[in-house]
Amino acid sequence: MSGTGEQTDSGVLDRSESETQEPPSYRVILHNDDYTTMEFVIEVLESVFALPSEEAFRVMMLVHTRGFGVCGIYSFEIAETKAAMVHDLARGRGFPLRASVEEAP
Repeated sequence: MSGTGEQTDSGVLDRSESETQEPPSYRVILHNDDYTTMEFVIEVLESVFALPSEEAFRVMMLVHTRGFGVCGIYSFEIAETKAAMVHDLARGRGFPLRASVEEAP
């Protein structure tokens, strides 16, 4: 066990334990546009984010009605990778679908 040590007046080493902090989590958000089809958004949610059909439909409807929807919460590297996958798939199919990454509250 490691900790920072301080020597006291009695010559005894006093250890203070440091807490291990969880790394911050990041959410991936899909943003609505006027061109990407609902079917393609569902396809992305199922393939990139492994959402079951019902959940993919629910998130797609949030994107459609509210302008955005949270697809999942991940470590920063995974969130960035998933957002890049969304962009690659969308551009490959000619859609302007956009995903962003932001720190989860």
